[in-house]
Amino acid sequence: MTGFGKVTAELPSKKVTIEIKSLNSKQLDLSTRISPVYREKEMEIRNELAQSIIRGKVECNIFIENIGKEIPTKINLPVIESYYEQIKNISETLSMPLPSDWFQTLLRMPEVVKTEISEIDDSEWIIVKNALRDAVRSLIDFRKQEGTMLKQIFEEKISSIASLLIQVDTYESERIEKIKARIMENLNKLTEIQFDQNRFEQEMIYYIEKLDVNEEKTRLNNHLKYFIDTINDKPGQGKKLGFIAQEIGREINTLGSKSNHADIQKIVVQMKDELEQIKEQVLNVL
Repeated sequence: MTGFGKVTAELPSKKVTIEIKSLNSKQLDLSTRISPVYREKEMEIRNELAQSIIRGKVECNIFIENIGKEIPTKINLPVIESYYEQIKNISETLSMPLPSDWFQTLLRMPEVVKTEISEIDDSEWIIVKNALRDAVRSLIDFRKQEGTMLKQIFEEKISSIASLLIQVDTYESERIEKIKARIMENLNKLTEIQFDQNRFEQEMIYYIEKLDVNEEKTRLNNHLKYFIDTINDKPGQGKKLGFIAQEIGREINTLGSKSNHADIQKIVVQMKDELEQIKEQVLNVL
């Protein structure tokens, strides 16, 4: 389920901004971009996120903006000397000219300028951790808003399938009569064949029972009610809703294969369209 939370905590010498984003995913896929100052707390941050967010492709970013005294930096002289010697050797080996501005060249090399990272104290970490929890709550509130919208979509789609199911009854008696008429018409064409009328009635009953869809309609109706009951039951039912949607699809498919009627087939296609939209949205539910 998608979500977003952002909180800024102000400390005496810096501002700490925490952003948490989540996208749809079947499991918890967590990635972090944490300022080096708080890198030692990464496992604690991950545990905090995993306990609260549960599922989704989650990205957590923690940025620092210094507003007090500047963090001291040092030039790493041994590293500069090493780069200097290497560049001279490459110049001699490849007959290339030396840099015209040694300072600009060397200062751009990796690890030349080092920033001293101060250790965080307990009071600072408590403030940052509370900000992290506030950002998580903000993301969860965002998810709840989306969940309310999804619930409305599910209720509309399930209600639509239920209404379409009622329309099937309109064609039931007509469907059976057409089947009987078609069989009789084909038999009457075979004028040279004699058949037992009683046996014919028995076979007709057996054939029509095989095409009977009342059981499928009952099960489908029960699955639709179960889907709504599950939505209203408790959070964290996404996988269960997915399983129920599969059962709904199974009954719709059986109804379509057994109906043997053009108008019912059209209704079945409409049901499948509504169900497909449900399946797409179920992936957004925790």
